[in-house]
Amino acid sequence: MADRESAEPATDEPTTMSNPESTTTAETDSDESTGESAAAAAADRPAIAATDLSHAFGDVRVLDGVSLSVAPGEIVALVGPNGSGKSTLLRFLARVRAPDEGTVTIGASDGRARVGYLPQQPGFRAGFSATDTLEFYAQFVDDPVDVADVLERVGLADAADRRVDALSGGMTRLLGLGRALVGDPAVVVLDEPASGLDPGMVERLFDIVSDLADAGVAVVLSSHNLGPVERTADRVVVLDGGRFVADGDPRAVVESVGAADLQTAFGDLVATEEVTGR
Repeated sequence: MADRESAEPATDEPTTMSNPESTTTAETDSDESTGESAAAAAADRPAIAATDLSHAFGDVRVLDGVSLSVAPGEIVALVGPNGSGKSTLLRFLARVRAPDEGTVTIGASDGRARVGYLPQQPGFRAGFSATDTLEFYAQFVDDPVDVADVLERVGLADAADRRVDALSGGMTRLLGLGRALVGDPAVVVLDEPASGLDPGMVERLFDIVSDLADAGVAVVLSSHNLGPVERTADRVVVLDGGRFVADGDPRAVVESVGAADLQTAFGDLVATEEVTGR
């Protein structure tokens, strides 16, 4: 089944933006409780929040008033059939495209406002090595980047000097993940990061995602690898027909339809020919 989201061209560039909700604290001795309350409010603020997003391609409405917030250190998995609007929503969260309606706010409590983004089909400059590629993107962030460390984190240390056009599809995706991590982002948005990876690399990918969350990074990802999603995600959001049809921790989503696992629950929650015909 063709994904109608493919009508929208993807962008491969990482996104940097100023924080529209940075907190200003008054330096007074007379109202410490107010300062403490402000600090607590900042700590409770979502790392990213999308409100009432709607979008259409021509007469096809792919998102219909969806809202989503993700806390620092939270892993949210977006699942749904092809054409359900997943990639479109992720592009909006990554701030690489604006929706017809609604807002996306980046509000990390530590002031970081960078969003790292892995598109579904990452592309790189031919002739560059993996190291060259990350060094190129490292120029656009303020702090020094340990490129060798980033390559190690994503499992490409042994391919550091390999030209990008000689990388396998799975390795190209891992390099895209590395690019998303350049600049210490507060939020990472990953569109099908496990696509094309062998089972061992899928597990490594989800280990990296867990490590990011442990470090306080908010992670939003889409994936059809529902086994690792069920084991790793804090929340699963099911998107079908442009709307969320389920939102909760993996066990709650599974139990909501009396299923044995997330794969079975997915089939019960989305009524499409793609799923019912499997």
